[in-house]
Formats: sequence, structure tokens, C-alpha cells
Amino acid sequence: MNKPKILLVDDTRLVLELEKSFLKFSHVDVVTAGNGVEALELIRKDPPDLIFMDMNMPAMDGIACCTLLKSDPFLSGIPVVMLTTAGKEGDRERAKNAGCDDFLTKPIDRRLFLDMARKYTDAVDRRGLRIPCQFPVMFLISKCPVGANALDISDGGLFLATREEVRPGRQITLAFYLPAAAPVLMELKAKVAWVNEEGKRVHDGLPAGVGVEFLELEETESALLRGYLEAEAASRSAQGTV
Repeated sequence: MNKPKILLVDDTRLVLELEKSFLKFSHVDVVTAGNGVEALELIRKDPPDLIFMDMNMPAMDGIACCTLLKSDPFLSGIPVVMLTTAGKEGDRERAKNAGCDDFLTKPIDRRLFLDMARKYTDAVDRRGLRIPCQFPVMFLISKCPVGANALDISDGGLFLATREEVRPGRQITLAFYLPAAAPVLMELKAKVAWVNEEGKRVHDGLPAGVGVEFLELEETESALLRGYLEAEAASRSAQGTV
């Protein structure tokens, strides 16, 4: 059985690499294009099952490309998700008028991106690479700093060992140094996704604490996290610890 094909269209290489990394663990084929002209050429040669397309690109932007695609009776059924910079009034209406099926804003949130892809193909896996870790984290609750320890991390979130009472859905700000030869200070917004309570564990293998999801990651922040995870995974594999 052929794997579903997802086409990513963006003129920024960093964004394409970020989107590709989100789909790394999914049973899909990923192809990329740098503008609408390249995208149409690829689509007409071998139609994909889903398209994520940037709105603003040189040569041919996402609006023009989507309009041409949706006017072709043989290709109009391909779902198109349009991406644009957050805060630009009227972009959603322009994308809708061009015939696009859905809409996401940048910076791209990994969870929202995967949820959107999952809407159109169940071959997409929301899980990402997670590795054990051990480093201190500070987070703010009502402007008061609280210390915790990170015990595992992915490019979408981490688990914090803490006895501080925090409810699911609470938004917090995290600050930690990403371990590396030259440690990098990360200051990230996050949301508490689940809580491991004493006597009521969601994950038996973890102590009391909270699982958090990162929010509104910039492309550079995602790239730093991804680089750290891949380097750690490679090192652990070479040592036979994973």
C-alpha cells in the first residue's frame, strides 16, 4: 500500500525543514517546493494527498497557486492548508476565496500542524522523538518563580518533576539552559497538558510532576530543540542506551 504524500510549499528553507521534522515519525512521503510555480509542476506530475502552502512567496504566491489548483477539476479535490504570518487582517478571507480548505498561522505550532494534518490523513503520527534528560527548569506561577527538573523532552514539550500544584490547561513561562557544548538559554511559553499526582499517576514510570506543551515556538527555537534531540539520540544510539 502506497504511503500518503504531503507537499510542503514555502520559500524559506528553515520553515520547510521545520515542517518536515514534524512529519518525521509519520508513515507519509514528504515532498517540498519553494514557490507556487514549482508546486504546480509537482502536483500535475504526481498529485499529493495534502498540501501545506505558504501564502507569501516569490514567482507565484499561495493565493494564485491555490486558485489555479482549485480551478482544475482533476486536482481541485486535494486539500490545501494555507499558512501566513499571524496578525495579518484579511488573509483568512483571501485564502478562503482562493478555495483553500484550512488555515494556519505562523509561527507554526507543532501540535496544531500535526492535528491539521491528522484531519486529512490518519497516517500522521502526533508523537515526536522524546529522550530522557536531567536539567533544572524555572517556571512562573502568578509571577513567582518555581524550580523543577526536566526528565524527558521532545520538540513539542517536556515533563517537569515538581510537587507544585498546577492544574491542566494552565499557561506558564519556562526558562532553562538547553544542554550543549555551549548551553543555550530557552525562554518558552507552555501549557500544562497533564498532571502526575501522588496516588493518581497518568504515567506510572514518572514521579509527581506535569507534562507541558510548548506554545508559539519560533522557527529558530524549534530548530535548536530539534538539533539537541537529534544529537542526543545519535549519541545514545552509539552508546547503546536507546
